[in-house]
Amino acid sequence: MPKQFCPLLEQETLLQLTLRRIALAVDPAQTLTVVTRSHERFFSPILPELTGGKASQNLVIQPGNRGTAAAIAYGAFRLAEMDPAASVAVFPSDHWFSDDVALMRNVESAFALVSEFQELTVALGVAAERPEAGYGWFELGAPILNQAAQLFEVRRFWEKPPAETTRTIWNAGAYRNSFILVAKVSALLSMIRKTLPRLHDAFQSVRAVLGTMFEGRTIESLYNDLPQLEFSQRVLARSPESLAVLTVANLDWSDLGEPRRVLSLLKRIERTGQREQLANAIRALHRRTRAA
Repeated sequence: MPKQFCPLLEQETLLQLTLRRIALAVDPAQTLTVVTRSHERFFSPILPELTGGKASQNLVIQPGNRGTAAAIAYGAFRLAEMDPAASVAVFPSDHWFSDDVALMRNVESAFALVSEFQELTVALGVAAERPEAGYGWFELGAPILNQAAQLFEVRRFWEKPPAETTRTIWNAGAYRNSFILVAKVSALLSMIRKTLPRLHDAFQSVRAVLGTMFEGRTIESLYNDLPQLEFSQRVLARSPESLAVLTVANLDWSDLGEPRRVLSLLKRIERTGQREQLANAIRALHRRTRAA
């Protein structure tokens, strides 16, 4: 079972927890969820949550898995057809954050920045207590605006570097890639066009049918010819000059990408008494979301 559909921490899946988290700052009716058709048996029971109570236009169903680059491009092109002036935030569906409220405050700050500086693509970089392998890392450059803004240029992006490199850049002040991006949808598509022109052009060629009755069959044909491409490796690593990093401190985060990380988190929750606190927060957020 894909981990986003696993109830690893409480009764709700990681995907459901992600939707609750996003709802703190984004109307569920304005949230697009990108899924893969082979996972239908996992996402169909929570379909009303995935569509934000609206029509299925809020659900972007890929005919197959072609990596994160295709998933983000498909969602971005669909959004651009709905509102070409929109701001967009990209969230992973299978991560854990220790403080959802604090995280979403940072996302709101990023939205404000891209509204003012519309060519900016803001990535949230999370501080790390130790140089743990298996993550992407932002090597920071000069501050943007001023030091207090906690917004920095990117000198280099490292996607899962070797342990020795990880230790070196962590000691120099690098931040982990949370895979949360905020940008104008036009800026996000521009970055994809610059780094993956064939992928961009493939979706551009079918843009006219997005949101119509012809979308499903057209996308099926398009995906048959798409290669497997990962967004971090093929976009972020190739265009650090297009990025700004908003640094996030005093927040724990894990992509739960390995069993040891899941077990470590569960032990920590038990040890610190956070389990009941987490459960109460989930229940309260669920009540607020339903009331809204």
